[in-house]
Amino acid sequence: MSPSNTCINEDVWTVVWFATFTRLISLVLQAVLNAVIPDHVADAFSPPRSETPLLLDPVIEALFGGLSRWDAEHFLFIAERGYLYEHNFAFFPLFPLILRFLAATVLWPLCGFLTLHGRLLLAVAIGNSILFVLSAVALYRLSHLVLQDRKLALVAVLMYCLTPANVFMIAGYSETLFAALTFAGLWLLETRFTIGACLLLGFATGARANGLVNAGFLLYLSLHLGLACARALSRGAGGFQYHHYVRELIRFVLTGAFYAALVALPFCLFQVYGYQTFCHPTATQVPPVLLNLARDKGYRVADAASPIPRWCQWRIPVLYSYIQDVYWDVGFLRYFQWKQIPNFILALPVATLGFIASYIYVMANPVLCMYLGLGDRGKDRKIHGLCNPRVFVYIVHSSVLLLFGIFCMHVQVLTRFLASSSPVLYWISAHLLFQYEPLLQDEKLFRSDQIQQQKDHKPGFGFMGMWRNNEVVYLLMHWQTCSIYTRCILGYFISYWFLGLALHCNFFPWT
Repeated sequence: MSPSNTCINEDVWTVVWFATFTRLISLVLQAVLNAVIPDHVADAFSPPRSETPLLLDPVIEALFGGLSRWDAEHFLFIAERGYLYEHNFAFFPLFPLILRFLAATVLWPLCGFLTLHGRLLLAVAIGNSILFVLSAVALYRLSHLVLQDRKLALVAVLMYCLTPANVFMIAGYSETLFAALTFAGLWLLETRFTIGACLLLGFATGARANGLVNAGFLLYLSLHLGLACARALSRGAGGFQYHHYVRELIRFVLTGAFYAALVALPFCLFQVYGYQTFCHPTATQVPPVLLNLARDKGYRVADAASPIPRWCQWRIPVLYSYIQDVYWDVGFLRYFQWKQIPNFILALPVATLGFIASYIYVMANPVLCMYLGLGDRGKDRKIHGLCNPRVFVYIVHSSVLLLFGIFCMHVQVLTRFLASSSPVLYWISAHLLFQYEPLLQDEKLFRSDQIQQQKDHKPGFGFMGMWRNNEVVYLLMHWQTCSIYTRCILGYFISYWFLGLALHCNFFPWT
């Protein structure tokens, strides 16, 4: 095995152990904080429990009850009951299906001790922890391939393990599943395994609606490869050949449309299912207690005797758009109100990092950006790190999500929206740490610290190996000597990481 492969394997083990460690700490902290801090009385979706608690249900509720707050109640309800209410269709089906599968298979031996709800809650804790570790490994592979800088890739993923959206990565939300599928799909796309990437990115769309935006990566790849092929054919023919570019343009349209259709297919099928459920309702058996909840709260259920919803008459009846508009009041500039200033402040750090990433990239590559990254990369000077040409499409993707989140969404959601969808947040954080932190710039100092730790502890894999090869832990241990930039970045990540656990798990509003 080559030295470079050995280093990569060591990095992967460091990522696995650190991701596992942060998951364990998160689970313990949320249980403690949920027990110590009284729950806030929130006007949130809270369906009644129909099952009589079994022996282990109180234990699971005490340990993992903090993972079932806010939107997690929707996912757990869907996994248990299916899509009964109209507004349930805001939450995509892949994550509830996985929870139900785990509860019915892996956790089936516990059915005599745990109700279905208890097993679903346990599935959240186990499933999201495993998915997070997988997403961290996928992000490292993607970062190493795109950034062409092993150290930068490692620090970026270590920052991901301390993500400011941490509570949503451990709670009953689909963010972790989406991140794992997105990062793995983009990694396969960078290795040119396009069909595998399409399948994973398509599954990501089955987890969250913003997976549709990932189709842009496939369209961009098709266009870039088509232009590269046309240039090669023109050079072989001795000069510019118009018909080569026309042929490649046609191929781009066809292949791009096919790839985009694969990514969009789960979204379309889910909208068809919603249309059939509410626009052509059949007799459904809804438990009386859930019907009473629907009457009290104004929830719509599929009922053949009731008037057809108005969205069914739309030219393109998209239930998801209707729910976001009516139930959540999501739309262009709707959140630009004086009372929402605190939520804009909550989103300010992640927005700032996103804008800094775009600014740094454009300033470093003005000509490349002017040509939309479609210039002949073979002529580009070799650049490693955040500013290399391969990062262009990720910067565009991050910027689109950032602008859409600011102007068209509940802005406080921007933190978890970007943290689970784009690697750029972690790349720019690692880039700034390496650029402005003398402790990371002094390689000899970091290595001497590693050697001292090796003298104090036995060598080998595991948690001790995790500490020795972990620049982020090294910075935290030398907090007093870190630069102001490092303190700001790490302070933001750590504070949101902890505050999210304390507030969200007790029904207090958070990002």
